[in-house]
Amino acid sequence: MASDGHSPPLEILVRGPEEFSLWTGPPFANGQPGVKLEKVNCVNAKFSDDGSRLMVMKSNSVISVYDCKSAKEIRSFEVPNVVAAILSPCGTYLQTFKKPAPQEKNVTLWKTETGDPVYQHSQKNLTKTNWPAIQFSSDEATACRMATNEVQFFDTGDFSKGVIHRLKVPGVAAIELSSTPGSHVAAFVPESKGVPASVQIYACGNASQSQPVARRSFFRCSTTQLKWNNGSTGLLVVVQSDVDKTNQSYYGESKLCYLTTDGMHEGLVPLRKDGPIHDAQWSYSGLEFAVVYGFMPAKATVFDKKCNPLLELGTGPYNTLRWNPKGKFLCLAGFGNLPGDMAFWDYAEKKQLGTTKAEWSVTSEWSPDGCYFMTATTAPRLQVDNGIKIFHYNGSLYFKKMFDKLYQADWKPELPSKFGDITELIKSLDLVKLEDKKPSGQGPKPTQASIKASSASSTNPPAQKPAAYRPPHAKNAAVIQAE
Repeated sequence: MASDGHSPPLEILVRGPEEFSLWTGPPFANGQPGVKLEKVNCVNAKFSDDGSRLMVMKSNSVISVYDCKSAKEIRSFEVPNVVAAILSPCGTYLQTFKKPAPQEKNVTLWKTETGDPVYQHSQKNLTKTNWPAIQFSSDEATACRMATNEVQFFDTGDFSKGVIHRLKVPGVAAIELSSTPGSHVAAFVPESKGVPASVQIYACGNASQSQPVARRSFFRCSTTQLKWNNGSTGLLVVVQSDVDKTNQSYYGESKLCYLTTDGMHEGLVPLRKDGPIHDAQWSYSGLEFAVVYGFMPAKATVFDKKCNPLLELGTGPYNTLRWNPKGKFLCLAGFGNLPGDMAFWDYAEKKQLGTTKAEWSVTSEWSPDGCYFMTATTAPRLQVDNGIKIFHYNGSLYFKKMFDKLYQADWKPELPSKFGDITELIKSLDLVKLEDKKPSGQGPKPTQASIKASSASSTNPPAQKPAAYRPPHAKNAAVIQAE
């Protein structure tokens, strides 16, 4: 494990309407972030999953790839009519989608080192379920794509071989390749002619392995979310139906299934409250998962790999879960149409550290070292009050900055193992906090409760009872009478 002295610096990508910047930190010197790369024109930007490369889409159909260590552009691609682009997990390949045209292969896989196209195919439309068209495992050892009634596998060392293995899955509508390692693929087949929908798990890289290692069928299913754990041993399936037959919810009904690659578990997760599944997330260890579920106020529970409840996180206006990369902390929040309450938990110690609010947050994520939590209010979802808030691991506010228009705020990905032990990192953070507080000589920030208490005890006169409404002509008559 890397020691704290050799930990990589944290970086944040901040994108406005026409340009992006790369910030360094936190911790910030003098309370303000340093700037590593300033105001580069773009319409979109995204890191590779390992944080080694940065893809920048520009308005003139040019896509640039930057090396994140040097912040220098290493390759530029001109792709007319490009609609979407994404880097592979290690930044080896760039995948682009162009507007479909007759007799043209509009999805291209490019090698970022050479700039050469290595594979092309046609795809009619672009949706969340079919993009990226070619899915990679985190080490790029496995690659596959969904085609009609089958899943196609590639040799990631040589895409010129084309499809090297086909897995027949009649009616397949969505797939999810396990990431770490890329040993299994999950396939969703919707309902058809009275046959229930199903999710099936297949082993990768074995031509004779045409039978699923795990399978679960369910009626009343419109869409699914497939969530693999690290280790590729378990799959969470959020099953969503557009219509709730019980008429309890306008938004349809949802349930949570859990399947394991060893076939030991293929069933529903035993939840203790009726209602929708708001969020379900694996911890980074892959040994436990947390679920927010039920009608408001929602309930949150942490389960182990055998679906046994480990920790109850209570109830409240919550719909979002974020595990700390080090596995020690957990943030439970209520974003979107909820008021922005956040509760920070120390999962290792099984206790709540603090609560706070981040209203109107659109995105939220832990820093790679696990010490900070960033929320952002971004356009086009919200056109006003755009800004970034960074909190300490215990929920205390560390940094806040407002923008006229903010479109994106992302941490640069890093492997959590590159940072030191989380308890050591926190100790060093606490020391920095103490040093910062000494010269100012200020006490702790008053809480809302103490402010309320002090205002109540102050000698303010009691509020006057509001007078009855009098129409304007009556007021005028009263003035004339007085004169």
